[in-house]
Parts: sequence; C-alpha cells; structure tokens
Amino acid sequence: MKRAFALLAAVAVLGFGGKAFATPSTQIWIPSTDVQGFSVVHLGVDTYNTPFKGQTNGANTEGGHNVINYGLTVGVLPNDEKFGLEVGVDYRDFSLGGAKNPLLLNAKLGVKEGAFGEAMPAIAVGGYDFGTKSSSSATDAADFRTDYNITYGLLAKSFESIGRISVGYFSGNDKVLLDHNGDKANTGLLASWDKSLSDKWWAAIDYMGGNSAYGALSFGICYYVTPGASMIFGYDIYNDKDIGGKNLNGDTFTFQLDVNFDALSHPHHD
Repeated sequence: MKRAFALLAAVAVLGFGGKAFATPSTQIWIPSTDVQGFSVVHLGVDTYNTPFKGQTNGANTEGGHNVINYGLTVGVLPNDEKFGLEVGVDYRDFSLGGAKNPLLLNAKLGVKEGAFGEAMPAIAVGGYDFGTKSSSSATDAADFRTDYNITYGLLAKSFESIGRISVGYFSGNDKVLLDHNGDKANTGLLASWDKSLSDKWWAAIDYMGGNSAYGALSFGICYYVTPGASMIFGYDIYNDKDIGGKNLNGDTFTFQLDVNFDALSHPHHD
C-alpha cells in the first residue's frame, strides 16, 4: 500500500511557534485510510525545513526552522483481510531549542475498500499526536505541552482514471490547537487526492482545515526505490501564516524516507 508520511502539530505556546508530526499511515500531511498489515513494521524519517532561511535560536525571527521526526508503526491485527489495526510511536526533535517531551503515540483502525461490497469505500478512524505532557513550563520554551490529541474519521474511494479521493473530519485538543489570536481552531475538514502514476511514482494533494498550525495544503510526489522503500518530496502551505508561517518563518519543504518490512517473515535459503 502507498505510504507517504507526515503530519504536523502546533507548538504555539509562550510565543514559541513550532510544528510537530505524528505518523500514522498518511498522504503527504493528513492521515489516509491505509493501515499496515499484520506484523509489517514501518520505519520513517521525516524532515520539514523552511526554505532559503538560516536557523536562529529564538521564535518570531527571520531565521529558519527545522523539524525531524523518527517514526515506528506496526500492524497488529492478525486477521486483516477486511480490517486493519496499526499502532505507532514517534520521536520528534526541533532545531529551535529542542523538545523535552519528544514521544507521541498514534493508532488507527481501518476497514478496507470493498471489504463488504464493491461499492463500499475504505473507512478509517484513529488518533495521533497523543503526547506525554499536558502543561507547559513558564520559563522553558522546550518544555511545552504535547497533548494535541487529534482524533479523526475518513472515507476513501478509488476511481480507475482519477485516483483515490478521501474526505473526513478531525477534532483535537481545544487548549492547544489555537489560531494566532488564541481562539480555538481544533476541528476541521480532511480531504485528499492520490494516484499511482507508475510502479515507481505516486502523487498526492491533501488539505487539513482550520487555522491552527495543523491547517495546511500540501502536495508531493513519491519515488519507490524498492517495493518496500520510498522517498517523498513535498511542500506544505499553511492556512494561517501568523501561526503556521510567521512563527516558523515560512512554509516548509518536506523530505521523507520510508521503509517497510515484515517482522515475522523468514528468509528463504536455497
């Protein structure tokens, strides 16, 4: 199944603007209805960089900002002909002062497209960016809360000539997902298009609504080095520049490396 990862979350506390990423199976930015098969392990390394700007060690400056996310996701449902279940954990680091609470959790339950009839869409429900810190330090910008707690539902349907269309809705922690005025921006639309262009290339466009730092229009392409390893090149344009752009000093390029392998498979020897 196609795997293009990256998800961002807001770190907009104490004037410290940032993006964070938890990685269930996604398109470029938003979750997808794809779910890892039983015992399939996914390793992902995702980077997000503000283009053409140098790094600085403070928020709201003209410097750049980089985020790197190391993700591990595994399929855990043995009978996966119709259903799938995956769980994952991410370790996230920032160029802007680091992060003292870098671990985030995600999970997803999915029903495969056509599982109960040809016309049936794929269905997925899940959550991501469930962090370990529910309050922020008043003196240390790196000690910020990470309980973004985003839950979502998605439907997806594939069309031979068009590709796959997905629509859904998300809701997150209204104490953390805020716009630049500090108002709640914790719910919104999820939508995407993706399509295999060949056995080596895949493309996607996706959208996440709302004016928190999660809200963005993203697009990108994926190249499969092997059937189990791929590289993704993408770009993210944020809905609210004062949250998603100004504090981070611009939209972001994303480069992602993804590797899948079956933890229970055994090598064959001649």
